[in-house]
Amino acid sequence: MSPRFTTASAPASTAPVSRRAVVKAAAAAPLVAALGGVGVGRAGAQETVVVTMVTDTAGLGDQNFNDLANRGLERAEAELGIDGRVIESRDAAAYIPNLTQAAEQGELTIGVGFLLVEAITEVATQYPDEFFLLIDGVSEAPNVAGVTFRENEGAFLAGVVAGLVTETDTVGVVGGIAVPPVVRYAVGFEAGVRSVNPEAEVIVAYADSFGDPALGRELTLAQFNQGADIVFPVAGATGIGSFNAAVEQGEGFWVIAADADQSQLGAENQLAVASKGVDTAVYTVSEQVVNDAFAGGELSLGLAEGGVDLLNPGGFVPDDVMAVVD
Repeated sequence: MSPRFTTASAPASTAPVSRRAVVKAAAAAPLVAALGGVGVGRAGAQETVVVTMVTDTAGLGDQNFNDLANRGLERAEAELGIDGRVIESRDAAAYIPNLTQAAEQGELTIGVGFLLVEAITEVATQYPDEFFLLIDGVSEAPNVAGVTFRENEGAFLAGVVAGLVTETDTVGVVGGIAVPPVVRYAVGFEAGVRSVNPEAEVIVAYADSFGDPALGRELTLAQFNQGADIVFPVAGATGIGSFNAAVEQGEGFWVIAADADQSQLGAENQLAVASKGVDTAVYTVSEQVVNDAFAGGELSLGLAEGGVDLLNPGGFVPDDVMAVVD
């Protein structure tokens, strides 16, 4: 394993208007601007800034949320010259020791996911002179930048697509754990479906895990067997199983990806993407630290800021449907 990466479980005894006309024209720029602001300077920072990312229990390789955050870290390494490191959390008990290790070794510690809210608040309080970024959550600690996304806005557009494209008037949602970001996705998606197809059935199931592709496949196949022809997995690595199920079923069975383009899992079965700018948030806050301009506090990003969007990378969404989305 590369020294850049560490996999850790809890130690046994020690804790070491036209919406798209506004957003699509410059999606990244508003997001970067929103993440800017008056920063808190830090005198005496190391010449090479160390940024350490702590994953949730899904870890790297989820082809989704954690990998998207890591993409932002890799970009910061390439463009900003930071020393980027990753600590993978194999269980929830590892969050505090992993975040502590990260805080002790660098300038910016990134907690990836809502599940780390309590742990990052505790560690940030113990390390008041260090900087922290929490993705998908907020913290009362002043040295934590909490970036949340209005996932419901992008998911609403995904629901519009699903409601207009479905041939069976039945669609599904496969959630990971019912944390607020996932629930926002599910609620927004169902609202979007209802807005254009009020008679459609929306089946919702939760895996209670972000790291169980086999269960994701099982839940998705169950929804396909109930008549769904489009499924929206919001489940981290569990959603890999949704793609596996769609690919097995073949033509006419669709997945709408959440967070990131996942066409590598099944390009012919990915209908659209409800994207989320996790990578840009990681990069931009890393840049703030490099420039002695860290800005803590809470920031909510949606369509207007370019934080979420609806993408059609494979061109499978018909033009008339995209016109409704626009």
